This record gives sequence, structure tokens and C-alpha cells, in this order.
Amino acid sequence: MSVELLINAIIAGLLLGGFYAAVTVGVSISFGILDIVNIAHPAFIILGSYIAYIVNQTLGVDPILTAIIVLPGFYALGMVVYQVYYQSFEKRGQDALRGLAFFFGLLFVTEVLLILVFGVDYRYVQAAYIEYTWHFGFMDIPFRMLIPCVMSLLMVGLLQLYLSRTFTGRAIMAVSQDQLALQLMAADPIKIKRTAFAISIATASLAGAFLIVIQPVEPSVGREYIGRVFAICVLGGLQSLPGTVIAAMLLGVVESLTATFSGPSWAPAVSFGFLLLTLAFRPAGLLGR
Repeated sequence: MSVELLINAIIAGLLLGGFYAAVTVGVSISFGILDIVNIAHPAFIILGSYIAYIVNQTLGVDPILTAIIVLPGFYALGMVVYQVYYQSFEKRGQDALRGLAFFFGLLFVTEVLLILVFGVDYRYVQAAYIEYTWHFGFMDIPFRMLIPCVMSLLMVGLLQLYLSRTFTGRAIMAVSQDQLALQLMAADPIKIKRTAFAISIATASLAGAFLIVIQPVEPSVGREYIGRVFAICVLGGLQSLPGTVIAAMLLGVVESLTATFSGPSWAPAVSFGFLLLTLAFRPAGLLGR
């Protein structure tokens, strides 16, 4: 085993893990905190990718900058989606199977619409840093992975500060535990849930921009992340954003090492096997309570 190859595989895994954290953080909020199984989350990520692609191709704007600009639009979209979900399912106590079918339908409809508009060809963006690689001795650090990783960790860090230091953030963390206590503190649980879900969707625009910087995308590529994001969410511990980051990094390194030394086809099996072993000895996840 080459030491240089091993170190480069670990570096690639850490950078990939940073991206996985951005992809998963929205699910950590919707599933881990709100108990909403939003399997359509990858669809919003791909939608963010295509918006970044359109703006990049027409105006030449950096895809990550585009995602930051359209954050309010995705936030508003998340509020609308939650309101429909609440009125149609949660309010009536039908938010289990029917709510899951609602998000599955949303995933399918979004994918079909993107296929009708853009086809199944892979799309990519252009930015000055995408082709640049930093060579430090025998280590290679591609900026198309480094920039999304750094921005992902920054996003998760700011979100963690918001959840831990603001009244609304603390209310979001508490909404699934005791809604009556929130009402006694003059907080509307439904409004808090709507805000939290909107934040989870807003993170998708950034994750989508990171994705299309890392690799070309087509409408169905989001399916690859459905199982992975929920695995990371559970592995890190529900309601724990730091746990999400740690789990994403671990999964990224495991996948990178497996792909490097055993082939990419083994990566999903090994990573999910790692998840099963962790849950066997730590059912609550790495930082779960």
C-alpha cells in the first residue's frame, strides 16, 4: 500500500465529507428535529444545481454566489411546501404514510419536469477555481472539492450558531420535544416548524451549487443521495449538526478509501456496513442523546 496514495485518499474523503455535510444538514433539520421524512430533499438540491447552471451559462455568475443570492427564494419555497404539507397531512394526523407519499411525489414531479426542460444530458458550470489543483508535495488538493468543503463547513457552523444562540433557533431545537412549553413562551409551534423546514430547503440551494461545482449533474442524480443523507443523519445522531459533520466526514473517508483500494462499486456497501456496525454499538448515533 502506497503511503502517498493513502494520504491522498484520506484528503479526498475529508473533502467529500464536507460536501456530504452540506447535503445532509437540511435532512438533519427536517427529519432529525421536525420528524418529517422529506425524501424529496435531493430534488431541491438538484433544482439548486440547475438554477446555478442557468445563471452561470447566461450571466457567467459563480454558481456558489448564485446559490447565496437565491437563498431567500428557496426559503420561501420551503415555507410554501411545509404549509401544504401541514394543511393536507400533519394537521389531520395523516403525516406518516401519506406524508411520505407526498414527498415521494414531489421528488418524482420535480425530476420529470427537469427532464422535460433540460433532457438527460449532463450539465456543468464554469468557474476559475474548478480546474485548479493545489500541489503540496505529494498531496493533491483540487479546488473543485476544497471550495465546496470549506463553504459547507462555514454554512453548518453559522447554522449551529443560529440554532444555539437565538430564541428562534432554540425554539426549533425544542419544537419536537414540548410544543406546549413553546406556546407558554409565546412561540407558535407551527410557525417555528415552518421556519425550520424553510431553512432546511434553503440549505439545498447551496448544496446544489456545491454539487454542480464538484461534478456534472442530470435530473436523476439526486437519487444517489437519498439513502446516504439519511444514513449520515442517523449515524451522526438526530438533532446534532456537529454529529452530522463528523458522520459525513467518516463516511466520506470510508468511501474514498474503499473506492481507492477496492473499487468504487464497493464504496456504498462498505459505508452502509459501517453505519450498521455503528448503530449496533451506538444506536443513538455518534453524538445522539
